[in-house]
Amino acid sequence: MADHTEVMKGIHQYPGVRYPVLTPNLQGFHRAVAAGATEISVFGAASESFSKRNINCSIEESMEKFEEVVKSARHMNIPARGYVSCALGCPYEGNITPQKVTEVSKKLYGMGCYEISLGDTTGVGTPGSMKRMLESVMKEIPSSALAVHCHDTYGQALANILTALQMGINVVDSAVSGLGGCPYAKGASGNVATEDLIYMLNGLGLNTGVNLYKVMEAGDFICKAVNKTTNSKVAQASFNARLE
Repeated sequence: MADHTEVMKGIHQYPGVRYPVLTPNLQGFHRAVAAGATEISVFGAASESFSKRNINCSIEESMEKFEEVVKSARHMNIPARGYVSCALGCPYEGNITPQKVTEVSKKLYGMGCYEISLGDTTGVGTPGSMKRMLESVMKEIPSSALAVHCHDTYGQALANILTALQMGINVVDSAVSGLGGCPYAKGASGNVATEDLIYMLNGLGLNTGVNLYKVMEAGDFICKAVNKTTNSKVAQASFNARLE
């Protein structure tokens, strides 16, 4: 996040597209706004151990900081999104109870976050654990204010997303080519590949308004730029088909 000013300046921003910036505290919020951010995000966790390693404070301390950030954002009419990491498991504590996820989510929603993204940070979740977690959270927060964020470490991301969709969730986070990961979740792969997600949604007859082939082109570009191999099964299959 140290270079977010340069990143924001380098982005050609299109009308109607949101460019949220992660802001762990009030200082980060003011820097983000100065850099031109028009939406911010606060990122908590349902695990005490992960919270301390990821943002160097307890869950309770993080909520106090986030409340200041969200209050300032609302005062400036800047939308704030909340994230809950380790919603389906923690690399340090193992299983995380749905009730813990619900408690953190409720606090973020109560302070004014318009949407709460529930993250399977280590990708250990299954459709069963996703269902149990969402059932708990949705007792306190409407599905229209929830999103899911699924890493694909164990190949369960699309199955987990399908479960969430069937339960009424209609916002899903993804990453082009499945790039990413987490330095505090050793072995975790990136978020679900946008290409694979769009392919599945197209197959379900859902209109995303996203051009799959343009996303694949973007994925090819960024993978070459960072010297990485795509994690998208759809992109790999398309590439192999072109070689035949």
